[in-house]
Amino acid sequence: MCGRYAQSRNRNQLRLAFDLPEETIPEEADPRAWPPLEDLPPDYNVSPGRSVYAVLGPPPRGSGEADEPAGPRHLRTLRWGLVPSWAKDRNIGYRMINARGETVADKPAFRAAFRRRRCLLPADAYYEWQLVGADGRAEPSTSPATDPHHRRRKAKAAKRPFAVRYGDDEPLAMAGIFERWRDPEVDEDDPAAWLWTCAVITTEAAPELAHIHERMPVILSRDDWATWLDPDSGADELAHVMAATPAERLVSDEVSTDVNSIRNNGPELLTPVAAAGDGGSDTLF
Repeated sequence: MCGRYAQSRNRNQLRLAFDLPEETIPEEADPRAWPPLEDLPPDYNVSPGRSVYAVLGPPPRGSGEADEPAGPRHLRTLRWGLVPSWAKDRNIGYRMINARGETVADKPAFRAAFRRRRCLLPADAYYEWQLVGADGRAEPSTSPATDPHHRRRKAKAAKRPFAVRYGDDEPLAMAGIFERWRDPEVDEDDPAAWLWTCAVITTEAAPELAHIHERMPVILSRDDWATWLDPDSGADELAHVMAATPAERLVSDEVSTDVNSIRNNGPELLTPVAAAGDGGSDTLF
């Protein structure tokens, strides 16, 4: 968790939703200094390796823009799957789509980004899968980090997908971190030499959602956005923010197993199965 999510809002909609100031990115912007901004199509089945929108605060102190306010300031595009600056191969990012909140400050792959490069990852909803045994009994999915039998349990069970979102259609702000990686095989003056990537911070699932999966992304309340994005926020402040996911606002709906394949992509993936007339879990494969 989190391995798939939906994000359909365009740049202008996200600017309004996150109270971002209007900004113009010069064509000659240095890709080494700050992430790019691309126009992305609606994506109802975001998977690792894809470009995603991210909301950033001010650059870290010492970048020449230290006077910017601490809250949301910039919309940028990052590739989902964090590639540490010291990595030899960009494909390591496919194994680093998530960072556990309990260890993100200490893990070598994540600690530098957590300390200085935090972001918000907007989402309409995130998807999670519940396990269903041959006897029809449902049980929460687990994480390989905590369950030594994770692979065996997952292989023997069917998977029931759920979409988790706010009940009022407000976008989720998933806590994220981002990093810059230099491709050693490309000339440094080539924009393609610089890859900006991100990971979602995860935490133990709230009791309201623990029947689906034991983990969930850290969701940040609007009141906590500025603290998360402030490069000067300390460890205690960040720990408090990560523990304050507004789980009482989240709703979970079982959705079609069409979401299991990344080839499927459209707003119908977010339609609850009951509303689609499927009558419950008989869509399981």
